[in-house]
Amino acid sequence: MNFSEFTQKLSQIEARSVWIEIAILIGCVLVAWGLSRWFGRDQPKDSIWFGQRTIDGLLFPLLALVLTDLARRATGVYQPVLVLRIAVSVFVSLVAIRFFARVLRDVFPASAMARLVERTISWLAWIGAVLWIFGLLQPVLAELDEITLAFGRTGVSLRTILNGIFSAGLVLVIALWISQTIEKRILREAVADLSMRKVASNAIRAFLLLIGLLFALSAVGVDLTALSVLGGALGVGLGFGLQKLAANYVSGFVILLERSIRIGDNVRVDGFEGRITDIKTRYTLVRAGNGRESIVPNESLITSRVENLSLADRKFNIPTTIVVGYDSDVAQVQAILCAAAAAQPRVLNDPAPVAFLLSFAPQGLEFTLNFWIADPDKGRDNVRSAINVAILEGLRTAGIAIPYPQSVLHVESLPAATSLADAGRL
Repeated sequence: MNFSEFTQKLSQIEARSVWIEIAILIGCVLVAWGLSRWFGRDQPKDSIWFGQRTIDGLLFPLLALVLTDLARRATGVYQPVLVLRIAVSVFVSLVAIRFFARVLRDVFPASAMARLVERTISWLAWIGAVLWIFGLLQPVLAELDEITLAFGRTGVSLRTILNGIFSAGLVLVIALWISQTIEKRILREAVADLSMRKVASNAIRAFLLLIGLLFALSAVGVDLTALSVLGGALGVGLGFGLQKLAANYVSGFVILLERSIRIGDNVRVDGFEGRITDIKTRYTLVRAGNGRESIVPNESLITSRVENLSLADRKFNIPTTIVVGYDSDVAQVQAILCAAAAAQPRVLNDPAPVAFLLSFAPQGLEFTLNFWIADPDKGRDNVRSAINVAILEGLRTAGIAIPYPQSVLHVESLPAATSLADAGRL
């Protein structure tokens, strides 16, 4: 339908037929809402089909589109149709926006780039709907077909390029949707180990994206046999300039398959100690107890020395040292130290806290308290601080002194005094 046909249909529309179309449209929307709410009553809130409020999922605009289009075809037999035709284009745009937005938001929940792509698709979808309503879409597409860009000896129209981008984006988003659905519905129930689930999810997503990209290239007319030359060039590039990047990707899959380190393990890498929060295909995230996060390339985890503090025993020892006076009762001090540690809920009872008289320091008796926790990811300095406060209160209550640091100065000789007054001043 071009612009002249649109104006002609607009002139043929009567007020009575408009109200009939509006009533039919309202009925279609209510039926679509009712069906979506009925089928989505037991669905999770993060479902792409139903969303959090039923109407923000994909199923509602899709049902509304199908019902409205059927109503448009049936009504067009008896009278000119305009409102339902406009509604169909609006619902088509809404389906496209919901599909891309929900999938990208589900796959990349915290990505700013995904939000930008979502807004761009929304603007393009609504602009396309407006152009189609007023009959200007075909002339615009014809103008885009006339604009040709030269690539060597081959000329490609701008419309072909845009169709290729749209086809590739659609196929890739469908591949992401399938991989995310497989991960949520199948892998979470079939694979209990988080690391194995991660490697399976990454492998499935990479495979589906590769297949989707090949289908998209084939759809826009790209000869796939020419990709063999590109593959050879890419192999040479990986062998020289991108070997570190390729090594990190391969190391990521090796780590996930071998499970030498897993998500949730506490490790020490190059002096940085923390808990592994995520294993990406290129790098691993390690978060320390103070909130600092380190990005460690996967190749470093394969080729360098890594201490896995959680591999054999998840009990972590934390020591604290205190010095008391030489006249203190050793057994009483040990009892106060162990009681202060045992009173903390995070401290383990097995093994129990233990205090040792470590050395005879110049200031007094030096004791070391050793206690164990099972959740170092919640912090170690905080529990050590709480125990030190309890030790200080216990020692003060028992009257046990903590000596101040002292220094003794020995004077072997003094200069000769010239007078008794000078000697007195000295």
